[in-house]
This record gives sequence, C-alpha cells and structure tokens, in this order.
Amino acid sequence: MIYLDNAATTKVKKEVLDEMLPYFMDNFYNPSSIYSSSRSVNKMVEEARSVIANSINAEKDEIYFTSGGSESDNWAIKGIALSRKNKGKHIITSKIEHHAVLETCKLLEKEGYEITYLNVDKDGLISLDELEKSIREDTILVSIMTANNEIGTIEPIKEIGEICKKHNVLFHTDAVQAYGVVDIDVNNMNIDLLSTSAHKINGPKGIGFLYVRKGVMISPLINGGSQERGKRAGTTNSASIIGFKKAVELKFNGRLENNKYIESLRDHLIDRVLSEIPYSRLNGSKDSRLPNNANFSFEFIEGEGMLLKLDSKGICASSGSACTSGSLDPSHVLLAIGLPHEIAHGSLRLTMSEDNTLEEIDYVVDTLKEIISDLRSMSPLYEDFVNKKKESVINV
Repeated sequence: MIYLDNAATTKVKKEVLDEMLPYFMDNFYNPSSIYSSSRSVNKMVEEARSVIANSINAEKDEIYFTSGGSESDNWAIKGIALSRKNKGKHIITSKIEHHAVLETCKLLEKEGYEITYLNVDKDGLISLDELEKSIREDTILVSIMTANNEIGTIEPIKEIGEICKKHNVLFHTDAVQAYGVVDIDVNNMNIDLLSTSAHKINGPKGIGFLYVRKGVMISPLINGGSQERGKRAGTTNSASIIGFKKAVELKFNGRLENNKYIESLRDHLIDRVLSEIPYSRLNGSKDSRLPNNANFSFEFIEGEGMLLKLDSKGICASSGSACTSGSLDPSHVLLAIGLPHEIAHGSLRLTMSEDNTLEEIDYVVDTLKEIISDLRSMSPLYEDFVNKKKESVINV
C-alpha cells in the first residue's frame, strides 16, 4: 500500500506509542487527584504543556488541551462570540475555511451574529486589503486558517495578525495542517488563538490544543469540572497528551530536512502530472504551499471513480477534506478559487510524508496516467471534446 493521504491523518510513530503505553496501565491515575501517583502523572502532563507551548513561542498557561482541531475551532469562535457579544457580533472568516469553522459561523448567524466571508484569489489567498476594509467597530474576531487542508495554500498570517492588532480585533487561526510544518511564532505573528490536532503530526487521534493568549477572555465550550484551569471540563487525557508531546519533539527535530525531502517528492509529482497528463491543473499556490501537498483537477472525469481505481492499485488518496468524503457536492474550496463544478468534481489530493519514496511517486503517476486514460475513454464528454477538436483542426 502507498499512503498519500497524510492531510487526512498520519500514522502514530512507534516512539509515540511507546511513550503512551505506560499511562494506560502502570500509570493510569487521574492527574486531577491529590495522591502522589496522580501528581506524578500531572507532572508529565504539565511537562508536555511546556514543550508544546515552546513550539509556538507561547507560555505554558496559554495552552489548553482539547479533543482535537474541530473542538478547538468551535471553542475559539463560540467562546469569543459569547465572551465579547457586548462589544459586537461581527466575525470575519474566509470562504475556504475548514467546515469546523464554517459550520460554527453558520450556527452563530442563526443566533444573530453577522459573518463576513472573504473571497480568495485563484491560488486560495485572501486579499489583505479586503480584510482590512471588512473590519468594523463591532468586529470581534477574525478567523483565517494558516494553511488550507485541501489545496495546501499558506495564508499571509503575519500580515493578517498585524492588521488585526492595528484595529484591536482578536485573531484566530486554524493551524491544524500547518503546525509542525510551517514556522509559527504566536507573538511575532500577533496570533491570539490557535487550533491544532496531534493526529496530523504522527500523534494519537482525539487530542489537540487551543492556544489562547494571556489576557484574552474566552467562555468555556465544555462545562463541568475544573480541568484546564476551569476552562475545559473533562478528565485529562493523560496518555494522549504525553503522546502528543513526543510527536511534537519528533516532528520538530529534523523538521527542515524532512520538509526539504518531502518538497522534492512533491515537486517531482507535480512536474510529472502536469507535463504527462493532458487537461490537468494544479490547485493552490505554487510558491506559498505546504511542502507535502499536491492537489490536481483533471477534466472529463469524476473524482470518485479515480479514487476507487487508485485504491484497487494499492494507493490511498482523497479528493479533498476527509470530513466531507461522504458528500457528493464539489469542494467548496475549489469552487471558491474559481473552478467550475464539472472540473471541481475531478479533483485529487495527494499528501506525502517522509516515509514515501521517489519510486512510489513514480508508480503513482504511471498508474494515474492509465486510470485517467481509461476513465476518459468512457466519457461521452471527452469523446465530444476530442471530436470537436478534430473538426476545428480540419476546418483550419
């Protein structure tokens, strides 16, 4: 099997699992209890909090553990909306955000909040000018993702942060795809809230964190106990937090070298696909792009058929976000960058890791060429296109 769907999830590293195992059995204690065995587990949890905080240049007490990216996004937006509703009810986001952000904003619209959805250009980049012009006196939050989960485009986060700071508006970024890959400094980038998830960086599923800048008042999303300094109730997921810490240490150690290697695979993949498969296009920015992401659209085919045929050849890929894999609608991200429905339906996302090889990439491209050729041979639209092209040549 060749796994090229690392944007959906990554495998847990053996070192991460080894770090976690003792906290399921030998050190299973609840870190909120007061006896010594529990205190020793709590010490490890707080050590993990410090390591993770350092990875984004934050303070330890600014990190709140959650169940993952979706909860963190929900908490950031709903928590700020509730805590600052007396100041205003206007929120700014973009049309290509993850559904955890977009669906949360839609819910708030039903509660009387006004949401501005910024346009993006053909590469998936927002306009800084449009952002600044959209800020009003009653704007309480701007939420723009660091990097898009489908097309890999990296947004100008530092510049966005500067605009928000200038207008005294809080800035949240969904960094689920970018954390551990893109350099993030919450102070230098003027980020007030940031969401991440461990399973994107070879950590366990079901654990993430929300960074909340000290002094920012945010209402809890989950009420109950006093865990996470009274901000997020629920028994502390000790084993996963400790696994998250190990995943962070492994990810940040040798990150630049790994990124360089993965970029070489990505660029080789992009070059071969665009030069060897006709009527194909790369979606997203060529320059401001995650090192592991390649998103293509192929005319005259349906993405679902392509994915099934790739699966039969032992290749794991996707047509977009795993969170919408059951939907028949084309990607909202691809529509936002200007693709027509019929082309957006023929999309393919391939996301690599340091475990992939050049030989695997070549096999994937060779297989993809055959699959697309087969699918197009069965397409009446493609046949009609070819006939019209032949006629135009004859007429000339």
